[in-house]
Amino acid sequence: MKSLLKITCLIVLFAAAAGTLQAQKFGYVNSAAILAEMPDVKQADANLEALQKQLQKKGQSMLEQLQQDYTALQKKVQGGDLSPKQQEEEAQKLQAREQEIAKFEQDMRKQVSDKRDELLGPIYEKVNQAIEDVAKENNYQFIFDQNVLLYSEESQNVNELVKAKLAN
Repeated sequence: MKSLLKITCLIVLFAAAAGTLQAQKFGYVNSAAILAEMPDVKQADANLEALQKQLQKKGQSMLEQLQQDYTALQKKVQGGDLSPKQQEEEAQKLQAREQEIAKFEQDMRKQVSDKRDELLGPIYEKVNQAIEDVAKENNYQFIFDQNVLLYSEESQNVNELVKAKLAN
């Protein structure tokens, strides 16, 4: 009787251990490919490109005006139309405008970066939520991005599941 009890206890312990040692399920996605196919991303990229071109055009205009003013100042200096003090004052004005242009370029980069975050942030959140939903619905413990994955079985690719989730 004692040996039957011991065997039963061992069977119960092994069954409990087997239940807790379920195989972990892994999957992977290629988030870059998913994002590349999304119309929202294409629209955001188009908006960013338009903003960047607009800002670059303004910066180019500022730079061209500075070059024209510099050329005009050189002509005045060569013609002897300016005193040394006036030359110095005009040179300082041009240097100040150069600094304004440099600041504009920095502001432009920040503005484009901020706009990128504003436009793409919600899209990234949507994709991440779809990945999370697919993982929960299909009992995946881990989903990796293919961009850093060294090896994978094609059967673990969940791209299509994520795309389907995003289409809903």
